[in-house]
Amino acid sequence: MRLFISLVTLFFCHFLISQNLEYQSLLIDKNLTEDANAVVRSNEITININAIDELVVTKRRVVTVLNKQGDDYVYAREWYDDSEKIIAIQAVVYDQLGKETNKIKQKDFNDVSAVSGGTMYSDSRVLYLEYTPVSYPYTVEFTVETKTKNTGFIIPWRFLEGYGVSTEKSKYTISYSSTDLKPIIKEKNLDNIAVIKTDTENSITYEASNIPAIKYEELAPSFAEIAPQIHPRMVNFIYEGFRGAINNWQEVGSWMYSNHIANKDELTEAAKILIKSLTAGATDDLEKAKIVYNYVQQNTRYISVQVGIGGIQPISAIEVDKVKYGDCKGLTNYTKALLNEVGVTSYYTHVESGTNKVSFEADFPDLWAGDHVILAIPYKNKLFWIDCTSQVHPFGFIGDFTDGRQVLLIKPEGGELVSTPAYLNEDNHQKIEGSYSISNENKIDGLVAITTKGIQYDNHFMIKDRKPDDIVKYYKGIWNYVNNLNINKYTFENDTNAVVFRENVSITADNYATKSGERLLFSPNFFNRNDFIPKRYRNRQFPLEIQRGYLDEDEITIQLPSNYDIDAIPDAVAILNKFGSYSLSFKVSDDKKTIDYVRKLFIKDGRYSNESYDEYRDFRKEVSQHDNSKIVLIRI
Repeated sequence: MRLFISLVTLFFCHFLISQNLEYQSLLIDKNLTEDANAVVRSNEITININAIDELVVTKRRVVTVLNKQGDDYVYAREWYDDSEKIIAIQAVVYDQLGKETNKIKQKDFNDVSAVSGGTMYSDSRVLYLEYTPVSYPYTVEFTVETKTKNTGFIIPWRFLEGYGVSTEKSKYTISYSSTDLKPIIKEKNLDNIAVIKTDTENSITYEASNIPAIKYEELAPSFAEIAPQIHPRMVNFIYEGFRGAINNWQEVGSWMYSNHIANKDELTEAAKILIKSLTAGATDDLEKAKIVYNYVQQNTRYISVQVGIGGIQPISAIEVDKVKYGDCKGLTNYTKALLNEVGVTSYYTHVESGTNKVSFEADFPDLWAGDHVILAIPYKNKLFWIDCTSQVHPFGFIGDFTDGRQVLLIKPEGGELVSTPAYLNEDNHQKIEGSYSISNENKIDGLVAITTKGIQYDNHFMIKDRKPDDIVKYYKGIWNYVNNLNINKYTFENDTNAVVFRENVSITADNYATKSGERLLFSPNFFNRNDFIPKRYRNRQFPLEIQRGYLDEDEITIQLPSNYDIDAIPDAVAILNKFGSYSLSFKVSDDKKTIDYVRKLFIKDGRYSNESYDEYRDFRKEVSQHDNSKIVLIRI
């Protein structure tokens, strides 16, 4: 019996030794698994600024993945290039009981280019773990150490990594060898979590624990805006051999211009002669600028350049002119050089791109703010903006990729924060004018003209470049509530001067109206039915955000079948509230054979309290109901 107990004890001890009890998924607090697809058990980073030209970073991250949706949060990967070296890297996988199932060393990681096919050359690469789980939950422990001579960029930190991910323990430490290397740190959204900050003579540490997952909510501000986070920046630094000292945005711009933009605008004599000949007949600077922009659009293409200093410095204008391609930096600098040659001033500009507007903060001058470069052209006390990577957008129109945000204008004398144009509310206009007839055989025959401006222009004008089959699929997609729809003919007009796009479409459809005995029922809103109803939340947490707003106006004439009379028609509607307005009206002709249908929907931009969300949802629900209202005809 003693021998049996001893053997059982030895087996149990061996079993415990082969496990890491800390990583057992059953030990996770239920507060952290609620609404979570993954739980970050521990996330620690130590950043050692040993000298102005030596930065060492060590990371250790442990995540328990609860389901398939959580696979995206394994994050066992590390970027490197000629300037940043990976000293050591490893990953260990554990099952739900905390038993080690796999150990992945550096040689076992996938090693690939870190850029897409749109990048022609780059020294940026990534080591990443490719792991297919056998079952859930499972845990991955990832450790890595890197070293670089560049101290211009310090990794920012989020205590929550995304929607549906909780954090058990998070620790962020920056140590520095001297006070002149101490970074400035901006804290955001830390009020609702318990953060312990320790500030010593040579280090700063932030620690937080037991942070529940945030559940995604429709129409909330972006996660980047609401997440608890810290952003460090260096005052004194080196980047690819260039020293810098930055205390304000003027100095950011000055460092960029003097080290990376000045003397990059030289052109060959042939390029000078060509651009002067193209603009010879132009009457003013704005006309010259349009000619130059059109030339760049027609004669260059976009690629990304990420080799060494190419991550921040444009290639020379001469090189772009020679190869006819470049990234946003190179193409912007090239366009700037061509404009300068014909006497037009322009400013190289850093911007944070994307449909979610992100502005540079006046009180936090950051060398690494922005991921894109555009060009500003001053003319008669106004700035005109162009994105030199776009081969399709009209002059002066930048769309929702860079609109309505603070950006950094870089001048020879330094940087200046300015705002790009904002496309708001009525600026984003769609006007639908048309008519359709309903035959005695219940067939629809219609013609519609759609005119769009602003962001609605941006959403429409690219259709002109699609293949015919794709154009038909597009219209059948937006009018997917119409059965048996045929797209018979279409024409497009793209007015790039006014930035207006016009579509003319003829359609037919069989059996549009629903028969019910002697009656026909049909929705008069054939061309612009709005079925969007925001998701319902019992306890909304975040504000409602409408970033741009828009205005739709519809005027449609409906020809009724000759052997039917009007039996019932919806009442006129007029709704006005803080989110916008909606109106609907019908005018019946004297002979009762035509109906003029007039509709207007206005959605106003703004940020509204979470308590207002239900009111907005009710508004959109009411719009949808009226958009789907029916006219009833009765056989004569």
